[in-house]
Amino acid sequence: MARYFGSKCRLCRREATKLFLKGEKCYSDKCAIERRNYGPGLHGQRRRKVSDYGVHLREKQKIKRTYGLLERQFHTYFEKASRMPGVTGENLLVMLERRLDNVVYRLGFSGSRSEARQVVSHRQIMVNGKIINVASYLLKPGDKVAVDESSRSQIRIKGSLDGAMRRSYPSWLEVDPVAMTGTFISYPDRADLPADYNENLIVELYSK
Repeated sequence: MARYFGSKCRLCRREATKLFLKGEKCYSDKCAIERRNYGPGLHGQRRRKVSDYGVHLREKQKIKRTYGLLERQFHTYFEKASRMPGVTGENLLVMLERRLDNVVYRLGFSGSRSEARQVVSHRQIMVNGKIINVASYLLKPGDKVAVDESSRSQIRIKGSLDGAMRRSYPSWLEVDPVAMTGTFISYPDRADLPADYNENLIVELYSK
């Protein structure tokens, strides 16, 4: 499947916000947003007038790139969210947060979502005692996620946990850093999700 292999910091600069694609680097003064807070490329420092469509598109691109999805994948999630009861935008964000690669990242078992996707595909993560190697696997309340015993000594996983322990964990997850296990307690509420996401813009974009 196609993947973006370019500079991840370039994506953050394009969206003018931190997407946390580079792990610990995003929390340091080496972050590209901190050093060059303007768009990438030769004309990145030019002031551009953004159209109404551009505002909607940038919001979609920001969320899509944060979770590391391609357009077809993202649109499929939107279609599923629109058929679910409740608010479409919130349903979309909750589904994205339920992805196994995202939960592995939130639990601190990896430094970024792209690294979490690799950890999952390398069969290093168990869900309810079984190895799951599908990054898009959707978790439900009560599911238990753990690092496979053979992988618990890996330096990168230990380093990611150390970094995550210095920050706060989401309230909808329960974590045991010592045992390298976590529990998906409940679906996140909108208040638990990033406040700078405006999912309504995405709904409006796809509704046009």
